[in-house]
Amino acid sequence: MSNTKRFEIDMCNGPLLGKMLKFYFPLMASSMLQLVFNAADVIVVGRFAGSEALAAVGSTSALINLLTNLFIGLSVGANVMVARYYGAKKDDELSDMVHTSMLTALISGVLLTVIGLLFSAPILRLMGTTKDALPLAVIYMRIYFCGMPFMMVYNFGAAVLRAIGDTRRPMIFLFISGALNFVLNIIFVVPLKMSVAGVALATIISQGLSAFLIIRCLILSEGAYKLVISKLHINKDKFLRMIQIGLPAGVQGVLFSISNVIIQSSVNSFDDTIIVAGNTTGQNIEGFVYMAMNAFSQTALSFSGQNYGAKKYDRINKVLWIALACVSIVGLTMGNLSVLFGRPLLSLYTDDPNVVTYGLLRITYICTLYFLCGTMDVASGVMRGMGYSILPTIVSLTGACIFRIIWIFTVFVRLHSLEVLYSSYPISWFLTTAVHLICFMVVYNKLKKS
Repeated sequence: MSNTKRFEIDMCNGPLLGKMLKFYFPLMASSMLQLVFNAADVIVVGRFAGSEALAAVGSTSALINLLTNLFIGLSVGANVMVARYYGAKKDDELSDMVHTSMLTALISGVLLTVIGLLFSAPILRLMGTTKDALPLAVIYMRIYFCGMPFMMVYNFGAAVLRAIGDTRRPMIFLFISGALNFVLNIIFVVPLKMSVAGVALATIISQGLSAFLIIRCLILSEGAYKLVISKLHINKDKFLRMIQIGLPAGVQGVLFSISNVIIQSSVNSFDDTIIVAGNTTGQNIEGFVYMAMNAFSQTALSFSGQNYGAKKYDRINKVLWIALACVSIVGLTMGNLSVLFGRPLLSLYTDDPNVVTYGLLRITYICTLYFLCGTMDVASGVMRGMGYSILPTIVSLTGACIFRIIWIFTVFVRLHSLEVLYSSYPISWFLTTAVHLICFMVVYNKLKKS
C-alpha cells in the first residue's frame, strides 16, 4: 500500500458505522483542537488583558463568520465534487477539480483581506459594539484578516483530503499549528503586553504554518488529487459545478451569520461589557459541543458524496440515519455535561463571577437541546452530498435565520431579556430539522425511482 493510500477510506463498500467513526474521530479531534487553541486566545486575553479586551474579541466572532462563510461555503462545493469524482474513479476530472479549488482558495483569501481591512470598523460600529471594546475590536479584526489567504488555503486543502477519506493528516497539521498559536499567544500577550493585537498576530502566523503543511501534503500525494503548482488554473466547468453546490451553502452561512450578527447586536443593546463578555465565554463553551456534532455533518457530507458518485443510493439512506443517531448521542451528552459543569468551565476564562453568571445563562438555554442543531446540519449535509444544495439552503434560511430575525423584532422587542433572546435557538433548530427530514425523504424516493 502506498504512503498516501493508507490515509484514504473506501466509503462505498463494506460496513458503514465503523468507517464513519474512523472518519469522524480525527475530524472531531481537529475541530476540538482548533477550539482549544481558540479558547486559549480568549483565556489569555481574559486573564491578562481584561474584560474590555475579552469583549472586543467576542464582539468580532459573529462578524468574522459573516465575512468568511460565503467563501468557506465554496469549500463545501469542492468537498462534494472531489468526493463525487473520487467515488466515480474519474481521475482527470478529480485533478482539474483540485487545482481549480486551490486557486479559488487563494483568490478568496485575498478578497477577504481587502474586505476585512476596509469594512471592519464601520460594520462593528453598525453592530453597536460597546465604546470600551470598539477600538480593540477594530485592531483585532484588521490584523486577523491579513491571514485570510492562509485560512482559505487550509480550508480548501482540508476539504480535498476529507473528500477522499483522509481526516488524520489535517488533524496533525492543526495540532502543530495550534500548538504554535498557543505559545505565541503567551509570548505576545503576557511579557510583550500586545493584548488583542498579539492574539491576532499569533493566529496569522499559525494559519500560515497550517497552509504550508496542507499544500506540502497535496504536493507530495501520489493519487489523482496530487497538487502541481504549475497546473493551478480555473477550469470553468469545474468552477461552476463547485459554485452550484458551494454557493448556496455559503449564502446560507452568510445569512446565518447575519442572524447571529443581529443577535450579537441584541446582546450589545444591553450596553453592558459584562454581559457581552459573558456571552463570549458561553459561546466558547458551546463551540466545543457544536464542533463535535458538526464533524458528523462533515462525515455525512463526504460519505453521501462518494456514494452518490458511485450510484449506491441505498447507502446514502443508511449514512443519514447512522449520522442522526450518532449526532444526537454526542449532542445530548456533551451539551448537558457542559451545563452541569458550566460554572467551573467558565471560570477558566475569567475570574469575574458576573461574567461567569451570564455565560452560564447562555449555555443553559442553548446547550441543553443543542443536539437539534446537529440533526439539522446532518440532514442538510446529506442532501448537499447528493447534489441538492439549494433546497436545504432555503429550508435552513426560513426555519433558522428568518425565524430568529422575526423573533428578535417581535418577541424580543416586547420581552427584552437574554432568556427570550436565547430561546430562539432551540425552537428554530427543531422546526428546521423536521422540514429537512421531510425534504430528504421526498428527494431520496425521487432519486431511487429515477
